Parts: sequence; C-alpha cells; structure tokens
Amino acid sequence: MKLVPRLKEKYIKEIVPNLCKNLSFSNKMQAPRLVKIVLNMGLGLDGTDNKILKSAEDDLSAIAGQKAQVTKSKKSISNFKTRVGIPLGLKVTLRRDQMYFFLDRLVNIALPRIKDFRGLNPNSFDSEANYSFGVKEHIIFPEVNFDKVDKIRGLDITVVTTAKTKEQARMLLDSFNFPFAKVGIFSADKKKVKKVDDNEKGKDKEKNKELN
Repeated sequence: MKLVPRLKEKYIKEIVPNLCKNLSFSNKMQAPRLVKIVLNMGLGLDGTDNKILKSAEDDLSAIAGQKAQVTKSKKSISNFKTRVGIPLGLKVTLRRDQMYFFLDRLVNIALPRIKDFRGLNPNSFDSEANYSFGVKEHIIFPEVNFDKVDKIRGLDITVVTTAKTKEQARMLLDSFNFPFAKVGIFSADKKKVKKVDDNEKGKDKEKNKELN
C-alpha cells in the first residue's frame, strides 16, 4: 500500500478549506498550493574534484530522498578559473509526494536543529510569491552521515507556489507550520549592523584626525 504523505493529506483535508474560507474563494481549486521545492548546493571549484563531488552528491541525494543532478557552467569565466562544462553545484527538484515528505522533515526535524534558530525571514518572498532561504549547514538534516562528511556545506531552498500574492503564499506556508521569525527580528539585526558600521566610521574619522 502506497504511503500518503502526512502533509499532503493535511493540505487536502484541512488547509484547502481554511484557505478558501479566509480568502473568500468559492472553488477549492482557487486555493494556493505547492508546485515544487528546489534544492541547490553550490560547490565552486570543489566540483572539479570527483571525490568531493561524489560526497556532496550523496549527501544532497540523501537529504532530498531523490538523486541530485550536477549543474555545470554554461560559459567560461577566466577570473573564476571556470570553463564550459565544469561542475559547479548540485540541484534537486521535488514534486508531488517527494515534495511533501521533504517538507515534513524540513519543518519538523531539520530547521529546529539549527543552533540559536530564531525563525525564517518572513520577507524573503519574491515577486512571484515563491519563498527562498538558505541553510548554512547541511548537517542539520538527519539523513546525512556526519562521520562521512568531508566538508560542511550550505544549500539554498526555494518553495514554488501558485499563490497570486505574497500574502497568500505566507498564509499557505503558515498552514504548513513554517517557522517564520517574529516581526522585527530581522529589521532589528539590520539596525545593529548599521550601528556597528556607524561606530566603525566614527573610529576611522578619529584616527584620520590624529594622523593629520
């Protein structure tokens, strides 16, 4: 018997009716839904090492539950020592059941394992109402065998939806319990960075005065 993803069942039975009610949709087909989840892992020049490439490919395939595909450079860039066809990274596109299985593991297991995790940036929706964010350490996924990891890598995750607006997309992901940060956390961080920069500029001015 085929196992139905828990979140897929939740979407059909709970999320769709709630979205239709809150968004005043008369037809359930109007409700925003997930289309695919795309995982990207950049390797840079490490991709030219077959051993490193194979290790990263195994890790991303384990994380996604689906074989990762190698992404290659499409043009030569002398400054970056790359030429056409050089492996630069890995990519996995998840749809249907595999997408829901991964989403469940991501939200309920992987993200909570991030040290000092304060939530995802709620402002990272693009103009097409898709959501993207980065993970600094791929070892937060329990599928990765830490003893065999040659290097801790980051990856980018993009959730593609059919939502018409960012607000609809946010409601959809909230329904799947996406751990968005509380309002103000990320803007507060930006203010801290600006304050530090201003302090550094002030110190530089004082040094210049002393030198002159």
